[in-house]
Amino acid sequence: MRGYSEQFEGRFLPITADEIASHPALQELIRRQSQALLIAYEANPRQSSIFATQQRWLMGHIGFAVYFNRDAGEPGLLTSRFLDMTQAYAVASRNTADAFLKELLNYGYIEYCPESDDRRARPVRPSQSTFDAIHGWIMVHLATLDGLDGGQRLATYLATSDGMDRIEPLICEGLLSSQAIREPANTFSLFTWLNNGGIIMERLIVGLEDASSGAEQLSTSITSIAEMGLWLQLSRSHLARKLREAEALGSIGWRGKRGSSVMWVSRGFLGEIAAAQAAKLAVIDAAYEASLAPEIG
Repeated sequence: MRGYSEQFEGRFLPITADEIASHPALQELIRRQSQALLIAYEANPRQSSIFATQQRWLMGHIGFAVYFNRDAGEPGLLTSRFLDMTQAYAVASRNTADAFLKELLNYGYIEYCPESDDRRARPVRPSQSTFDAIHGWIMVHLATLDGLDGGQRLATYLATSDGMDRIEPLICEGLLSSQAIREPANTFSLFTWLNNGGIIMERLIVGLEDASSGAEQLSTSITSIAEMGLWLQLSRSHLARKLREAEALGSIGWRGKRGSSVMWVSRGFLGEIAAAQAAKLAVIDAAYEASLAPEIG
């Protein structure tokens, strides 16, 4: 793998999505990553759930990008700029994006800037818990990238006082510009639009049997739709409907009675998840290389 072994204009080249997807350690690294993300979800399910569809996840990144790219002297992000960027990238309508901001304000995940004199625009900023959440998310993914090639991305990020300010806008730009991320294929796309759909896939990965077995159907630790829905705060009927769609595609199934036996995941679906993770990790690595990677003398 190339990673830190080649140089380009004074920097190491970022790892490509294809290189990440073909890395022999990827499945184990994704499993560890999923474990870390599930721990974060369990620590604050409400906050995690607010960002747990692809649309809301992207709007969250847009919010941080607008905040970190604000003009000098502005205490926070302006709602108009957030709405403009969300609409420009066709992530959501202005009404949907405005409702999203109001929900974040209602739960205290963003707050009005008290030092602002602009009563009309009323700039906002992320709360400390929201900063902590994105900080943790960045750390988890940098650790995964380090696991691929023995790099020091996480250490460099933690040693850089403005590391989040520098890397997050570039991560957002990369996510918004990636067709693989914006238009996921097949079964993966079913879950990206389901509330907590990403968490479902993290749970599948963590509870998966040894993927190196060569089996086409890999058993998971999930044995009940009802239990799964309760844990994810989803209605059983809504969750069951999505799972039936995935089952119709041959991506999941049950060893016994549907919904109350061991669930299996197809190797094809596992490949979709790995490809999506590889695309995301490649975006993050490119953002790291552009914003934080040490110059090579």
